[in-house]
Amino acid sequence: MSKGELIVGLDIGTSAVRVIIGELSGHSVNIIGVGTAKSDGIKKGSIIDIDKTVVSIRSALDHAERMVGITIHAAYIGVSGNHIGLDPSRSVIAVQSEDREITEEDVERVVAAARTINLPPEREIVDVVPREYTVDGLGEVSDPRGMLGVRLEVDAYVVTGAKTALHNLLRCVERAGIEVLGTVFMPLAAAELVLSEDEKKLGVVLADIGAGSTTLTIYERGVLSKYAVIPLGGDNVTSDITVGLQTGTDSAESVKLKYGVAEVAQALEEEKFKVSRIGSNVQNEFTSVDLAYIIEPRMQEIYQFILREVERLGYSQGLPGGYVFTGGGMLLKGAGHLAELELNSPVRIAYPDFVGVRDPSYVGCVGLIHHIARFYRRSTGNATASNRRVKSGAGAFQRLKNWIQDFI
Repeated sequence: MSKGELIVGLDIGTSAVRVIIGELSGHSVNIIGVGTAKSDGIKKGSIIDIDKTVVSIRSALDHAERMVGITIHAAYIGVSGNHIGLDPSRSVIAVQSEDREITEEDVERVVAAARTINLPPEREIVDVVPREYTVDGLGEVSDPRGMLGVRLEVDAYVVTGAKTALHNLLRCVERAGIEVLGTVFMPLAAAELVLSEDEKKLGVVLADIGAGSTTLTIYERGVLSKYAVIPLGGDNVTSDITVGLQTGTDSAESVKLKYGVAEVAQALEEEKFKVSRIGSNVQNEFTSVDLAYIIEPRMQEIYQFILREVERLGYSQGLPGGYVFTGGGMLLKGAGHLAELELNSPVRIAYPDFVGVRDPSYVGCVGLIHHIARFYRRSTGNATASNRRVKSGAGAFQRLKNWIQDFI
């Protein structure tokens, strides 16, 4: 990749649509643009109104385009949610080079072979996650390129999603005027960005508390081990505030972000605010402590659900690396400390590493760009430069199917 090429990632979440633009420079990528818009038409990560979702996508794209001064025609799409599943797959190929050195092409072929699994008609492949490689019987190889061998195997997870959910997502992106270059498993991209190799080897839980749900990704012995989704998130906290303060949803979300504290012990009695009572112009005054008494029980519930889910997945004693949290739910002051108390484990809140945004809700989309830069160098060179137009012809889903078939 030459310097100056651009790649675009699109994260369509329950609370917001985020567009991230990265500029490739050698083997690194610099974030040069961010676009956000309030997400309408999406509930619990699922699209319930295509027209509203298209408007939200277009608004986020316009925001990013104005920031960088380009026109976006193509993007990679982040995918996650409770319809996502991990199917184990194992494949083997013969190394083709005469000197038996394993090349990038050999790795691509064995990963492509792992895609050839039997799927129910309602499921679709989203991504493939290699867990480990084996070269001539030598296992636990993380990167076989440059090694000598005649037989290359891969143990992988094939990430699949509900075809209906994926069709609706891709249709929305297409109607917003964007070509879909590929889909990426968002928890994988986030993990690559914020988890250290030591954490992955020890065993760690990556927990993303989003608006509509909480996503758990567990790494053990350096590789992806488990994935689960809990149907609780920041919207549940907002709903509780709406009821507790008898105010509208927008007002509840606003005071949550400005005055919200996850732990009553950290709230300040002298910090006061006013909100309008729903259905009237009457304003009621509350304190940060009043708000914390509403927020803390719900956050405790979310953490307890996380703990029970981790135990259900087979980790009753927890994991040595503890928990790494991302997502907008961790914007609340004291959220990390309360998590440590409830989970009785080390807790770290991860932030994206680029200038301008210190917000854990951006971890997924920034990770998406870094993942694309690392694994899809060949495909990004063809359609992501800002001055290239979308090719006419097949729709976005057909182009995605063709893109998938290129690896099979």
